[in-house]
This record gives sequence, C-alpha cells and structure tokens, in this order.
Amino acid sequence: MPDAFAPLPRTPDLGGHLERIQPHLAEPISERQHHQLLSYARLLREWNEKINLTAILDDEGIAVRHFQDSLTLVPAIRSYQASHGSKLLLADVGTGAGFPGLVLKIACPEIEVVLIDALNKRLKFLEAVIAELGLQGIRTVHARAEDAGRMNNLREQFDLVVARAVAALPVLAEYCLPLVRNNGQFIAMKAQAEEEIGSAQKALAILGGSTPTAQSFLLPGTDMQRTLITVDKVRPTPQAYPRKAGKVEQNPLQ
Repeated sequence: MPDAFAPLPRTPDLGGHLERIQPHLAEPISERQHHQLLSYARLLREWNEKINLTAILDDEGIAVRHFQDSLTLVPAIRSYQASHGSKLLLADVGTGAGFPGLVLKIACPEIEVVLIDALNKRLKFLEAVIAELGLQGIRTVHARAEDAGRMNNLREQFDLVVARAVAALPVLAEYCLPLVRNNGQFIAMKAQAEEEIGSAQKALAILGGSTPTAQSFLLPGTDMQRTLITVDKVRPTPQAYPRKAGKVEQNPLQ
C-alpha cells in the first residue's frame, strides 16, 4: 500500500545503493542489518514530512552520505574493543536524525548507545525507529550538550563520545569531553579540519584531552573529503566545564 507521507518515490532497496557500498565498508552488512537500514530509511522519509530531519532523502544520499558515512566509525569501535574489551558505552552528541549513533547500533548491536539531542521531536522519531527495529541497549536523552555534561548520570560515563559536524572543534570539545570517562575517547566527524585542529589545542588541554590525531580520507567510492579527529581523555574535566548554555559558543576556549 503506498505510504501517504513518502515525499519521493521509494524503491525497497534504496536503488541498490546499499549493495554498492558493501565493498567499501569495514564490515559487511548482514541480511538483518540490511533490512533494518531499509526500515530506517523508510521511517526517515515518512517522518521528514512532519518534522525537518534532513535535506538528504534520495536513495544514494541516504545510503552513502548518511549510512556509509556513519559506518566509517566502525573501525574505531573495533579498535577500542580490541584494547578495552567488547563492552562499550557510546554517546552521540547532537544526534539529529540518528547519524552516526543509531547506524552504529545497527552495525554493532553489542554496544550500548545513548542518543543526545536538544530537540524532543527528533528524539520521538528516533524512538519510533528503535521500536520498529526492535533494538535493545539504546536510549535517547533530551538535553542540550552543555547540560548533559553536567548530569551526574552522564558526566564522564562514556567510553566513546562521537559527534558529526555539530560545531567547530573548540566548541565541540567542550560539549563532548566532559561526557568521556578517563581513558575513553572523543571522536569528531568532520569534512576538512586542519584549521580547527590547530585552534582547538588549548581547549583540549583544558578539558582533559590529549593532542588530537586526525585521519583524513575520501569516503570510499566518492570524492567527498572526510576527517575523523580522535582525542584521548587523559585526565578528568574540571568541574567548571562545560559552561552554561550559550557561553560555549559565544566565547570558545582558544
């Protein structure tokens, strides 16, 4: 039966693009994961008619710019598990429509995931996806990033904290590093980030982070530049951080 909310004609296999990205992924998508991603894409299109989730709704865009891009973090998850054990708690700050956190939960079902966003409407969408896909070990938190970093049940609780193009790196570091436990990692997903890395050195040091490492590459099969910036948490974040809402963006640590 046609979906009344679908903004575009939909093909059940995203035009074959999920199959085409398979050779470029660190791990193959199982049949179950394939089905879950297709259901995710369907719900994304349906809900996007009601709330603004993303401007990218074409088959290739969903498969490549949402799913494949999110999955570039799988090797970082596997590397962390190899050195720290398979149990892993991950937070996605400013998750939006669930990229990368919800995609990573589908790809790595054994990890625990917390999706943090300030807009409750987005979280309602994510909860609908979680319910339809039958995912366990994943939950949403309705909070601004600055407030999340001050919550006792979230502050310095996570092994990995990730964020995808949410803000400039000095700002993003103040949002994310307070959530990372000692010996955990913060990973920022960026396009090109050389200048941001330089401007963030002071902020990272203040917030308890190490000197960042950057892995730059073209998203496989495309000409899109990507950079993963990894920061180890080497000491606790001072209690003064994150600062209150508004101050982080208005006066970044530099």
